[in-house]
Amino acid sequence: MFKQGFLLVIRLIVGGLFIFSGLIKVNDPVGTSIKLEEYFDVFSTDIAGFFTYLKPFALELGIFLVVLEVVLGVMLILGVRSKFTVWALGLMILFFTFLTFYSAYFNKVTDCGCFGDAIKLTPWESFYKDLILLVLIAILFLFQADLPKSSPAWAKGVTLGTLILSFVLAIVAVRNLPFIDFRAYKVGVNIPQNMLPSAQLQYDYVMEKDGELVTFDAYPSDESLEFVEMKLKNPEALPKISDFAVWNEEGDFSEDLFAGNKLLILVSNIGKMSQTNLDQLDLLVKSLSGTPIQPVFVAAASIGEINEFTQARGWDVLSLQADATVVKTMIRSNPGIMALKDGSVLAKYHHNNTPEATEILDFYMD
Repeated sequence: MFKQGFLLVIRLIVGGLFIFSGLIKVNDPVGTSIKLEEYFDVFSTDIAGFFTYLKPFALELGIFLVVLEVVLGVMLILGVRSKFTVWALGLMILFFTFLTFYSAYFNKVTDCGCFGDAIKLTPWESFYKDLILLVLIAILFLFQADLPKSSPAWAKGVTLGTLILSFVLAIVAVRNLPFIDFRAYKVGVNIPQNMLPSAQLQYDYVMEKDGELVTFDAYPSDESLEFVEMKLKNPEALPKISDFAVWNEEGDFSEDLFAGNKLLILVSNIGKMSQTNLDQLDLLVKSLSGTPIQPVFVAAASIGEINEFTQARGWDVLSLQADATVVKTMIRSNPGIMALKDGSVLAKYHHNNTPEATEILDFYMD
C-alpha cells in the first residue's frame, strides 16, 4: 500500500511538471523552435555537422516535443500505457539532461527554455532539475510492475482529447501570437523603463591577501589587497532588457523610437519573411500617411536589403536595423507589428491579423 502511494506521488510530480512545462511551451511554440535552432547551431559546430539540416524543421520539431510533453504527463498521471509512457519519458529526460548538462558545462546556451519565458533558470539549475526528474523516472522504471497495467476508457479519451487540444493550441499560437506573453516587450510595458535596473545594483568585492580571499561590501582602500572579482548581490534588479538597439547609417535611433507615436513593422529575417499578408501591410502603411502615427520599418538585415525591400513595396518610412534575436524576442511573427506610444507597448499583431489604420488610431486616441 505504501509503495503504491509512493509511486502515485512520483507520478503526480513528474507528470505535473511535464504538463506544466509543456503547456507553457504550447503557448509559444515559435519560442521553442528558436531555442532548438540555438542548440542545432552549437551541436553542428561542436558535435556533428548534420545538425544544421535540422534547423529548417525546428518549428515542426518544437510543436512535436511540446505536445508530447503534455500528453506523456497526462498519460503518466492517468496510468495510460504505463510501460510505454515510462520508457518515452525516460528517453526524453535523458535527452533533456544531456542538453542542459552540455549547456551548463560548456556555457553554450545560457537559457534552456525549459519553462519558456515564464520561468528563467540558469544552465546549472536546469541540469539539476532534469537530474531530479531523471532519478524519479528511474524509480518508476524500476517499479514498472507496480504501475497501472490498464486504464479505463475515459482515461484514454482524456489522453486523446489532450493530444488534439494541445496540437490545436500550438498551431493557433503559431498562426497568431502566444496566448500569454511572458517577455519583456509584452503589451503594457514601457521598453525604456525595462532597460533600467529596478533598483541600485549592489556588489561584493572579492580581494586576495596572502593567498586568502576576502569579501568586502565596498571597495577597500588597503593597497596591499589584490582585486579578484565583483559579485552582484541583487541580480534580480538587473534590467529586463539589456540588448535593445536600433540604428541605420545616420547613427543610433533607440531614443528616437521611444518618442511619440510609432508603429513598428518588425522583420527578423527578410529571406524567411512571410509574403502572405504584405498587401495588408502596404495598405496600413499608406493609410497612416498624414496621421500622428509614424510607421517605422525595423529589420535584422543589411541596409541594402532593407532599402531594396521598402523601395519594392513603395514604403516611404524610417528604416532601421536591429539584432535578429532582439526582433524575435519582441514579437513571434515575421513580419510582425507593434504599436508604441512614448516607448510603451500599446498592441502587438501577427501579420495574419494585420489591423486597419482605424484600429491603430483608436489605440492612440484612448
